[in-house]
Amino acid sequence: MIKNYYYFIVGILCVLFALTHAWNGQTLVLSVFDTVPIDLNTKTVFHYVWHIITAENLIFGTALLFMAFYKDLTKGRLVAWLIAIIMMGRWIVILSFTLFYTESTISQIIPDSLAILVVIGLLILGTRVKSKDTHVE
Repeated sequence: MIKNYYYFIVGILCVLFALTHAWNGQTLVLSVFDTVPIDLNTKTVFHYVWHIITAENLIFGTALLFMAFYKDLTKGRLVAWLIAIIMMGRWIVILSFTLFYTESTISQIIPDSLAILVVIGLLILGTRVKSKDTHVE
C-alpha cells in the first residue's frame, strides 16, 4: 500500500522525465552531432553529460517509488530533501546559463522550470507527511 502519495507521484514523474529526456536527446539534440563535423571527444562529452541527467532522473524516480511504499516515512525525508536540493541546483544551472548566454530564449526553459519547481514542491509536501503507524506509549 502506498504510504506517501507525493513521493509516488514524483517517482512516476521522474521516471517519465528520464524516458522523455533520453528520447528527446537521441532524436532531437544529440542527432545533430551526426550531421555536423565535430571532434569525437566533444561528441562523447555531450552524449554522456546529456545522459547523466537521464540516469539521475531514473535513479531519483526509482528511489522515490520505493520510498512511497516504505512504512517508516521519517527515514526517507533526508533522501527527499537531497533530491529536492539537487533538482534546485539543476534548475539554477539551467536558468543561469540561459540568462548568461541566450537571454532572449528564456521562454524556452519555462516548461522545464515549471516541471522542476512542481517536483520540488511535491517533494517538500511529501516530507511533511506523517507516518500513520507511529504511536506514543
